[in-house]
Amino acid sequence: MTRQLPSATVARLTVYLRSLSAMLADGVERVSSEALAETAGVSSSNVRKDLSYLGSHGTRGVGYEVQRLSGNIAATLGLTHDWRVAIVGAGNLGRALARYTGFESRGFDVVALFDADQLIVGNEVGWLRVSDVRDLEVVLARTRATMVVLALPGTVAQQVCDRVVAAGVHSILSFAPVVLQVPDSVNLRKVDMATELQILAYHAQRIHEPGDGPGRPSA
Repeated sequence: MTRQLPSATVARLTVYLRSLSAMLADGVERVSSEALAETAGVSSSNVRKDLSYLGSHGTRGVGYEVQRLSGNIAATLGLTHDWRVAIVGAGNLGRALARYTGFESRGFDVVALFDADQLIVGNEVGWLRVSDVRDLEVVLARTRATMVVLALPGTVAQQVCDRVVAAGVHSILSFAPVVLQVPDSVNLRKVDMATELQILAYHAQRIHEPGDGPGRPSA
């Protein structure tokens, strides 16, 4: 697929795929746009628009074939390939990610785990043995990792990110609490849990504001 999809559509496709996978597990063969929208928490018009990018328009009165649509979305998201993932940082977050069993079922194989702490290097986490981050380039090449997750303190994240990019990995997911600088050729996604909690706090505060109740104007 060569057409660039809107970022919002890509994000919703991942949610549709999760819903469709649950339907397949329950033996559901067909689904309407309305039913898929309800499980995904979006409007049915969004569903129809997003799926039209894939050439999937469904059949009026019949809906979408669940297995076929699931396959189309997986192919569009690149999940029919084997993605080999390395995690840098074997702290609590890194270890939790390394142990997570849901990655494999979604096409992601965690192949390496790194840390700088010599008390942690060599320990086993799940089936992985923690590698020394000093050997980053060698291990990335040996394991043929195509994606890297940075579960690092902000003070060292940019330095490690630069090494990852220089090693030829162009897909990076960062949990580091800093803004990383990467070349335009690198796909960088940032997960900032503190920011997400702040956004939740804003919305939670508005729920309890006196002016926002029924029949009462807000400022």
